[in-house]
Amino acid sequence: MGRFLNPDNSSFQDVINSEIYVDKTGLLDYTNSVINTTSKFICNSRPRRFGKSITADMMAAYYSMGCDSRELFMGYDISKKGSFEKYLNKYDVLHLDIQWCIEPAKGPENVVSYIIENTVAELKLAFPDVKVEGRVTLSDMLSQINAQTGKRFIVIIDEWDVLVRDEANNQSVQEEYINFLRGLFKGSSATRYIALAYLTGILPIKKLKTQSALNNFEEFTMISPGGFAHYIGFTEDEVKKLCEKSGRDFELVKKWYDGYLLGEYHIYNPKAVSNVIKWGNFQSYWSQTGTYDSIQPLINKDFDGLKSAIVEMISGAETEVKTTTFQNDMVTFRNKNDVMTLLIHLGYLAYDQKRQMAYIPNEEIRMEFMNAVEDSHWN
Repeated sequence: MGRFLNPDNSSFQDVINSEIYVDKTGLLDYTNSVINTTSKFICNSRPRRFGKSITADMMAAYYSMGCDSRELFMGYDISKKGSFEKYLNKYDVLHLDIQWCIEPAKGPENVVSYIIENTVAELKLAFPDVKVEGRVTLSDMLSQINAQTGKRFIVIIDEWDVLVRDEANNQSVQEEYINFLRGLFKGSSATRYIALAYLTGILPIKKLKTQSALNNFEEFTMISPGGFAHYIGFTEDEVKKLCEKSGRDFELVKKWYDGYLLGEYHIYNPKAVSNVIKWGNFQSYWSQTGTYDSIQPLINKDFDGLKSAIVEMISGAETEVKTTTFQNDMVTFRNKNDVMTLLIHLGYLAYDQKRQMAYIPNEEIRMEFMNAVEDSHWN
């Protein structure tokens, strides 16, 4: 058991111990079904406070050979599935949190080298009989272990996109990081040593021109959630049960925090719902996420009538958004559609995939937009 290789289950234990926990372990039945298949590369993007890290911790606790999680998961949805025992704590897991790595790496420009140095060191300790010469990359180390032992790994990366978002204007950092990911996950060698790869962050995978930088990944997003829809945030039924248990007014919770339509599911922001269930204060918790400052200058540029579209949406209107040209970064904006697509991924707009229409999802977000308009002195 190390910091990155085969972590324990203490982080997910804390989640389950919390006052409010909604069972999303059924997601593991899906990931179990794609292990060692061509669908084993997964990227699930969702806004802040929508349970990204909790899901990553859940997966690490379930798959990691560094712990025994049978009792931890008993009674939850996954324990009732036929795949439960087959994959429980059966894999060598690498669990990386890119946001966390920035500080010990002493800056974003050192993150890739920090990850390689520390993960390779842990792998060498865990596999002392594997012969490697000189300095090796993480992908080469995993390939050597696989070739000499037959072992396959599960790789979980939380906040995968933080260097894409926070270092938006640092081309060298982004290129090094994307190349690191491509080396780790693409090619025939990666297919052999990866049993399952799970990336989670706010943005979908960065595009290089028109193609994803990791085009072997299946993506589940706020625009196209696929079968992940009911695992992204709280569903309406889950919120109803929380309201019944706590005595909160469901209709008021719905007015404030409903509005995201993912597939056939109405989805609520888990952080906001948890706060209002615990404290009873109906207010905007969104400003605590800290993402609005980075996009407000873009909104003020009024790409292709963006200002007027936002004003109309504040009044309850919808607007058509073409999402295909967005490059999945924080700097490449060519028109209104690109900016609004970013707003969808950040959770500031909801999106009806069938009708390709965007709208402000609820009262919480409406207040954020109204404050932004007021602060910007729009006429």
